Amino acid sequence: MTMRAALCIWILAAVICVGRGHAIVKHQAEQDTVVDSRANTASLVNAANKEFVFRLYRKLAAHADSQGKNIFYSPFSVSTALAALSVGARGETHQQLFSGLGYNNTLLTQENVNQAFQMLLDRANETTRGFINSGTAVFVDNKFKPQPEFLETLRQSYLADGFNVDFTKTTDSENTINEYVKEKTNGKIDKLVSNLDPSTVMYLISYIYFKGQWASPFDPVLTKEDMFNVDENTKIPVQMMNMEEELHSYYDQGINTTVLQLPFNNSYSMLLLLPDDMAVLENDISRGHVTKWLKWMRPRRYDVYVPKFSIKTSYSLNDVLTGMGMTDMFGDRADLSGIAEGQKLAVSEVVHQATLDVDEAGATAAAATGVGIMLMSYRHIPVLKFNRPFMVIITERNTENILFMGKILNPKME
Repeated sequence: MTMRAALCIWILAAVICVGRGHAIVKHQAEQDTVVDSRANTASLVNAANKEFVFRLYRKLAAHADSQGKNIFYSPFSVSTALAALSVGARGETHQQLFSGLGYNNTLLTQENVNQAFQMLLDRANETTRGFINSGTAVFVDNKFKPQPEFLETLRQSYLADGFNVDFTKTTDSENTINEYVKEKTNGKIDKLVSNLDPSTVMYLISYIYFKGQWASPFDPVLTKEDMFNVDENTKIPVQMMNMEEELHSYYDQGINTTVLQLPFNNSYSMLLLLPDDMAVLENDISRGHVTKWLKWMRPRRYDVYVPKFSIKTSYSLNDVLTGMGMTDMFGDRADLSGIAEGQKLAVSEVVHQATLDVDEAGATAAAATGVGIMLMSYRHIPVLKFNRPFMVIITERNTENILFMGKILNPKME
C-alpha cells in the first residue's frame, strides 16, 4: 500500500494584481480561427473567474474565522493556483476543481483553461509595464519525480519557476521558499513557511504583487487624525486622508450603496463601496453590479476622506473550498495522478495570504508621485467620508477583471 504524500499549496497575494515577466512568443503564422477559438475560451474562463470572485467572497465572509475581521484576498491568485493544480488532477477530483472554479466541462477542456491563463497572464504582463508581478513556483523534493508533462505545462501556461529541495531538511527548505517569496513580493511576505512537514513532497505557490500610484494623490499635509466608526459602540482614531477632486461615482439605489472610483495612473482602479447596510451589500453584490457601476459612473467633485491603513490577512481555505464542492483533493479519494503516477497524493493545505497598504501616494507603502492637487472650489462640495466599514475592489477598468476584493471593518486591525 502506497503511503499518501503531502502536497501543499500556498497561495499568496502580496498587495494587489497580475502578470509576470515571461513573455510568451506567439507564432505569427497562427490561423485566425485558432486565435478566435483561444480568445473565445479565454473569454469563458474570464467570465467564470469573475463569478468565482463573489462566490469565494461569500464563503470567506460566512466562515467563523472571518467574523468581526477585515477580509482581503485575490480571487485571481486563488483561481490561478487551483487551475494550475487541476493540470495534475484526474477523474472526480478534476471535475470538482472545474466545477468549483465555475468552468463548464462540456465547453472547456484542461488545455483550453491552460491556454486561457497563458493569455491572461501574458496580456497583463504586456500592458502593466512592470507595476504588476505574478506567477507560480513549484518546489519539488529531490526524491519525488513528477510527470515531466505536468511541470512543462506549469512552466509554459502558468509561468512557473521550478526548484528542487530536500524537504527532510526542513529549515533549509523553509529558507529557500521564504527567500523566493520575499523577493517576488518585494519583502511584503518574508516568512510564509514555518514548521514544515518533512513528509511534504511538493509546494505549489501562486504569488501576486501590485504597486500602483494614484492618478490624483492625496496631499500628506491634509492627512489628519479622525474617528472611524467600527460599529455603533466602537470608535477608533485613524489617520484620515483628504482630497477635493472630481471623481467618478455612482449611487446604487437597489442596495443603498455609494461607489467611488479612485483610479491609479494606469488602467486599474480601486472601487470603494460605502453601504447603508453592509449585510445587504455582501449578500447581493455580483459581477453585474460592477459592470453597471463602471458603465454608469459619472464625474462629480467631492471632498473625499479615506483612512490610511495597512492590513494583512491569512486564510486556510480547506473548509471554504470543501464548501464549494472541492472535497476529494483533501482526502483519500484524491486523484492527482497527473502529477505523479504510482503515488497516492493529496492536498494537505491551501493557504491564502494578502496584504493591502493604502496611503497618500497609492496602494503600496513604497510610493512616489509628482501629480499636483487641484485648487479648492468655493461652491458647495459634497463630502464623502469613509469613516465606517466599507468594501474595496481592485479592478481593471476595460476588462472588468477583479483582481482583489475585501471588506474593511477596522483599518487598525492587523
